[in-house]
Amino acid sequence: MYKYKKRQSKFKKIITLFILIIVVSATSIFIYDMYVNIDVYSTEQNNENNQAVRLSNTDNIDSINEKDITSILEETIKCVVGISKIKNTGSSIFLNNSTSELGLGTGMIVSENGYILTNWHVAGNKYSNCYVTLENGNIYSGNVVWADSDLDLAIVKISVSNLDYIRLGDSDNIKIGEQAYAIGNPIGVEFQRTVTSGIISGIDRTIKIDDENGTSYMDDLIQTDATINPGNSGGPLINSNGEVIGINSVKITEAEGIGFAVPINIVKPIIESFNNNGNFEEAYIGIFAYDKNVIPYLNSELKFDSGIYVAQVTKDGPSYNSGLKEGDIITKIDDITINKMSELRSYIYTKKVGDTVNLTVLRKNREYNIQITLRKKS
Repeated sequence: MYKYKKRQSKFKKIITLFILIIVVSATSIFIYDMYVNIDVYSTEQNNENNQAVRLSNTDNIDSINEKDITSILEETIKCVVGISKIKNTGSSIFLNNSTSELGLGTGMIVSENGYILTNWHVAGNKYSNCYVTLENGNIYSGNVVWADSDLDLAIVKISVSNLDYIRLGDSDNIKIGEQAYAIGNPIGVEFQRTVTSGIISGIDRTIKIDDENGTSYMDDLIQTDATINPGNSGGPLINSNGEVIGINSVKITEAEGIGFAVPINIVKPIIESFNNNGNFEEAYIGIFAYDKNVIPYLNSELKFDSGIYVAQVTKDGPSYNSGLKEGDIITKIDDITINKMSELRSYIYTKKVGDTVNLTVLRKNREYNIQITLRKKS
């Protein structure tokens, strides 16, 4: 009897333990399943909330960017002027060739005391006159104080002070794909200070120009798909910070959506001299050279890796009796490597009349050093 009761007690313990294991397992499964569902729900909800926050932030950023560029353009437009060769600028786009007949173009104020940067083909030669129309409608007589037909650039002076002036950027550091805005008077005064947008679609471009004066080349140009029409000439090409990176100059009429601007850095020393000294005494080296990417237009058999090709040594200029010859390749000036005519010009613009520069030249695979004393450009 005792043994029977002992076996019964042991059996009950086993049954109880088995039931306890089942209950614990079921409870564990239930708790785990509930936790997973809560975690999934929480994660999905957080993701949705984060997504909403990201979308909201993106919308805010886009709104801020749009507001910023709007404000920047409003400020920049104040510094853009109209330039014409006759005083009456009440032209209409419905008149045939109104832009060319009036000489209507664009310029930008680069100092508070009335210096204005534009194209040479808009303002004319040095000492010539033109008329400048400010944003407020006031018209002033302007005098061309500096001009360079090769660069297609000119600086005009008007007798006004306390002007808003445009900020200059750095054209050496622009990249393809950057946003760009062109401002100008495209086809008449009815559309003055028109803004077009696009990107920098190319740098260091060279184009061939055929006109009544013959064939010439413009090099080191900025290419953009921002729309540039003839009346935009002389207007600013700015970046998204409102800084001028180029001066709108020419447009290829055979292709749509391709315009060009002269890099701003080449003319910075001249603007600085006028602002600081009220004048610019241009040092003159008396040569004209082409970048290597122009050479295929001139001589397909001529090849060189670096430097610029001397196409012309001006008679009676400072380089004429120096030993420099047409066909030479200039690789350095004062030990500074150069690969563009614009780099040579920019360096010469920093020098004074009477300064001596040293050119490193390649001629028939032989290197020469030639010294030239700069003269005043007449």
